[in-house]
Amino acid sequence: MTEPLRLACIDSDAAPLFHLADAQGVRTGYEPEVGALLAAELGRPLRWVFLPWAEMIPAVQRGEADAVLCGQGVTEARAAQVDFTRPYAVFHESVLVRRGDPVRSPADLRGRRVAAIAGSTNMALAETFAGAVTVPFGGDSADVFGDMLAALRSGEVDAVVDDDVVFVPLGDHPDYELAFTVRTGNRWALGVAKDRPETRAELDAALGRVTADGRLAAAWAKWLPGLDYPFAEAAP
Repeated sequence: MTEPLRLACIDSDAAPLFHLADAQGVRTGYEPEVGALLAAELGRPLRWVFLPWAEMIPAVQRGEADAVLCGQGVTEARAAQVDFTRPYAVFHESVLVRRGDPVRSPADLRGRRVAAIAGSTNMALAETFAGAVTVPFGGDSADVFGDMLAALRSGEVDAVVDDDVVFVPLGDHPDYELAFTVRTGNRWALGVAKDRPETRAELDAALGRVTADGRLAAAWAKWLPGLDYPFAEAAP
């Protein structure tokens, strides 16, 4: 029997990246579609391994999943723990505030409480906002994104930094509005244990093929039509 492709991710609602899994464990969204494309290209069934954010990389290192496919921006800290494939996405970073808040630039965040996931590229950006008080949210939560939005709504924090893609569905939300975007060009990729170079090579090659023939572009157009496709030279 063919071994499943085991991909680690949180089970959370962060459309259009991903929705909560249904009763059969099936997920929809851009990242789930990327996972399905890779599994199909490799001729393997797909299995999602649901874990809190902070447990995804350790699980891959222990061999409990083949790779992380879940909002992993390529950073030096993460690259010290896992080896990355080529990117399947490139996103910028945005700042979300409560609707009606006049924040429109980093300077407006001086003295404000700014939330981001601890150890993330978003936190690294928040730490560059002079005078802002950063508030890290732990990756041990099953829904860290939801936790940050709840904290923003309640006034526990004044702003949330995350990748632009996760704020797309909140454009007309009565509680929130987009303050500004920083064009950081963060590359997202699959993270694989360093002692499994053959797995990284296999996934990287499969990702290369689905990018080159336009399947990745089609998935992007389906789920992220409002964002510029970052691999235009490979689009059909």
